[in-house]
Amino acid sequence: MSAAPVRSPTLRPHRMKKEESFLGKLGGTLARKKKAKEVSDLQEEGKNAINAPMNPSAVDIHPEDTLLEENEERTMIDPNSKEDPKFKELIKVLIDWINDVLVEERIIVKQLEEDLYDGQVLQKLLEKLADRKLNVAEVTQSEIGQKQKLQTVLEAVHDLLRPHGWTIKWSVDSIHGKNLISILHLLVALAMHFRAPIRLPEHVSVQVVVVRKREGLLQTTHVSEELTTTTEMMMGRFERDAFDTLFDHAPDKLSVVKKSLITFVNKHLNKLNLEVTELESQFADGVYLVLLMGLLEDYFVPLHNFYLTPESFDQKVHNVSFAFELMQDGGLKKPKARPEDVVNLDLKSTLRVLYNLFTKYKNVE
Repeated sequence: MSAAPVRSPTLRPHRMKKEESFLGKLGGTLARKKKAKEVSDLQEEGKNAINAPMNPSAVDIHPEDTLLEENEERTMIDPNSKEDPKFKELIKVLIDWINDVLVEERIIVKQLEEDLYDGQVLQKLLEKLADRKLNVAEVTQSEIGQKQKLQTVLEAVHDLLRPHGWTIKWSVDSIHGKNLISILHLLVALAMHFRAPIRLPEHVSVQVVVVRKREGLLQTTHVSEELTTTTEMMMGRFERDAFDTLFDHAPDKLSVVKKSLITFVNKHLNKLNLEVTELESQFADGVYLVLLMGLLEDYFVPLHNFYLTPESFDQKVHNVSFAFELMQDGGLKKPKARPEDVVNLDLKSTLRVLYNLFTKYKNVE
């Protein structure tokens, strides 16, 4: 049986030429359309760039945040701000502080919005810090019960803070609504008022997206919200004393005060062949403060109780805190300054501490 002959492909040059012509035309049409689209897009982009300042900012809005009544508004933190290292640090420091305060209650906070909104943790925190019991139900599941508890807790907070000039930037509804900005404002105020042994990052600001409903349409704007300033400014809400006046209105007398304090501390430290020339720097690690207390109270401080050559920030804070304990043991009130501020070379804080010693021990030989 003979094999069928193999048919060679038939060339159709005329047809291919026609196809090439068609594809060429199609390609040209597509290219022209693409170019026209690019021009249109460019024009649109230019128009948007010109009109952008007058238009609401485009932002991803959670579906729940679109359920607004007419003229109602809602705020949320811009996603980019949430990635700010200082903002993250602020949240971490506050969470760690709360967990340290409530360690005996076996309460562990992991997320501020989810763990504080119902008032339970805030109640325990305030009771521990203020050393008082609030008259509220221990466990409340209903929204009404949670808001009633929050109302009682926040009223107690307001009673503490208002006399010191704090602007109240939170409410029952905002806390219960898991508004992180409101919760942070509240916690920063509490930490400052109760002189928490923490160092809050300074100058923390976030961009807040404000969503408003106007004539049935959602409009968004961005505003900057300041959460912390400087420690000195925040603490200033609670105390104004002679040193504030001295720094603000009589800086020329500051050198006289410093000279008097240097003379006082050297009178005693010279017994150990030690001498101070710079108050803010030489007391910052706490060593001279501890030794000075031993000299003033006439006892030897065991070296294992403090770091004689502190290297880390925490070791220096330990030393200053230990010196504060010795001062209280000697009958002095708890210093207004925080150990962290002395370690951070805050002159006003250091002067306050030394002036208290000078007032009590100036006649000690």
